[in-house]
Amino acid sequence: MTTQTETLVGIENHVRTNVPANIRDLIFSAVDDLAATFDLSAVIKPGTPFPGFTLSNAVGADVSLDGLLAGADKGVLVTFYRGEWCPYCNTALSFLQRHLDDFAARGVTVVAVSPELPNTSLTTVDKHALRYEVLSDRGNGVARRLGLVWRQFDSLGEVSRALGVDQVARNGDGSRELPVPANIMIDKTGVIRNVHADPDWSKRLEPSTMLQWADAL
Repeated sequence: MTTQTETLVGIENHVRTNVPANIRDLIFSAVDDLAATFDLSAVIKPGTPFPGFTLSNAVGADVSLDGLLAGADKGVLVTFYRGEWCPYCNTALSFLQRHLDDFAARGVTVVAVSPELPNTSLTTVDKHALRYEVLSDRGNGVARRLGLVWRQFDSLGEVSRALGVDQVARNGDGSRELPVPANIMIDKTGVIRNVHADPDWSKRLEPSTMLQWADAL
């Protein structure tokens, strides 16, 4: 079976081979620039309580951290992704779905968060037949408190236009801010046990590592 990493490499190779050179170069230059400038030291650390939240799910219902923790036997895994338009994010969400029963067997509830509005989140849920909550962090309020937010470089505006991605419509604002992809394991008491964040959005943490986090709860 193809691993998540192998699938992501395949996407990157497709982009390098099939996307017009001017757009491709903007994308990979932005990846390098973000990796060089993003302050990972500002990302929330293990041992810190995860800030409380109440966010809308894909059908507009409120979901709170307290409620998620109350319904979990051992903890909650929160994954931050950029949006349904991102093929790397779609791969990561799909691989979490493949392992959802494994997380459940370990007493861990999985939840995904992006700045996209609920109607777009619903598209994500339907597209990948997700059985975990997908929440709308409008304005990146939660992600900002975790030190995950960055503003897209102006060059990526051209990329969005070329790819037909209207982030104002998808996110409900014109900030052009996104979270870096991240996975955070929270224990039953609401304390963060593990954090992985990577400004290189083409790289994602393997579910096997997150399952090891779950085993350690």
